[in-house]
Amino acid sequence: MQIQRIQTVFLLLAVIAMVVFMFLPMAVIGEVPFHPYDAEILLIVNILIAAILFLAIFMFNNLKRQKTVTLVSMLLIVASMVTSGFILFNNEPDTQVEIGGSLILLLAALVFSGLAYRGMNKDEKLLRSYDRLR
Repeated sequence: MQIQRIQTVFLLLAVIAMVVFMFLPMAVIGEVPFHPYDAEILLIVNILIAAILFLAIFMFNNLKRQKTVTLVSMLLIVASMVTSGFILFNNEPDTQVEIGGSLILLLAALVFSGLAYRGMNKDEKLLRSYDRLR
């Protein structure tokens, strides 16, 4: 079996990046590691993003809906980035915050989602060109 659509692979990589991000520490605040599951709102948003991206994989029959769902998930990833920033830097002024490498996984999920969206646009153009030939 061969995967014909590269955006399926990109969506799966985005899901994996979101799931791994949820379990790795984002930063060290003072001396305590801070995980995304320590903040309830961040956990809920990240679970929602991973679920939406996973569902988008199976919406290949309806390309417009798949594109819309992927675009919504990209907006939610940006919202998760902003929320993470507010949570990490809304501390006491003298508290030291050391950013962890797991925040790069949010950026990776956003990039993979963008690449999947780009692949969906290419598929849509290809389908339009075939419709013109008929």
